[in-house]
Amino acid sequence: MSNQTIELINSYTETTYEERKAPASPLKMPTHWPASLFIAGVHIASLAAFFTFSWKALILCVVFHWITGGLGITLGYHRLLTHRSLKVPKAVEYFLALCGSLACQGGPVSWVTAHRMHHAYSDKEGDPHSPRKGFFWSHMGWCLVSNKEIESPEVQARLAPDLVRDRGMVFLNNTHILWTILLAIGLYAWGGWSFVVWGVFLRLVLVYHCTWFVNSAAHIWGYRTYKATDDSTNCWWVALLTYGEGWHNNHHAFQYSAKHGLQWWEFDTTYMMIQFLRFFGLAEAIKLPSARLLTEKSN
Repeated sequence: MSNQTIELINSYTETTYEERKAPASPLKMPTHWPASLFIAGVHIASLAAFFTFSWKALILCVVFHWITGGLGITLGYHRLLTHRSLKVPKAVEYFLALCGSLACQGGPVSWVTAHRMHHAYSDKEGDPHSPRKGFFWSHMGWCLVSNKEIESPEVQARLAPDLVRDRGMVFLNNTHILWTILLAIGLYAWGGWSFVVWGVFLRLVLVYHCTWFVNSAAHIWGYRTYKATDDSTNCWWVALLTYGEGWHNNHHAFQYSAKHGLQWWEFDTTYMMIQFLRFFGLAEAIKLPSARLLTEKSN
């Protein structure tokens, strides 16, 4: 990504909300019926896990939780695509974005747009999912309504110009549900309905709520190590569920950092994945805050 694009993204996140048009309040946003029905349907279908248990299905669920929630959302969508905390070969970037697509949280363009908007307005009017509008809203309510700001091609082009210009990312964005359908077909052929229930439906529900806890719980409960202009906290149990994303106050203080667990006890398995990629020459330009900045921003 060019320096010009990086500067554009940084300039957007540093401007104040008053400089842009306020989106509608949650009460005025219409229900997004396709998303609402899909999320409700997945939750209902996941109840079949009680009747389809097997140890193989459980292992499958755990592995795909890591592939889609860890490699896909945490490493791919978040630290790589949203914040450009590191650089990887294009093939690896597309692979991680594909893993993220399998989490059914939207394609890479829409996900990155929403998250960069979150950082621009964090816990202020305009934040897509601030707990200041209620825990349920921040946890999942915001996914059930239509947000014209996030869905606007103009806003996407402004907030995620690096992805909008990437034909591969646009393709994944437009076809992200297709990959889960293909995965479900493959799992059914491999292990029957048990694999579909545990590898798709239950796994999606678990990844959903783990990811949503970063938006909700990690802005309410926990401790604050660094100065930030929002309510972000470091919440240990969210970090365990999300491969290190729960060290959220650290992240908001140093958004560009590839490492979120900045204290020795703050376990960050996603950063371990990044170190693994670097060992094999698949990651470079890994951004970390300096010791001086860590001291200056301490509470």
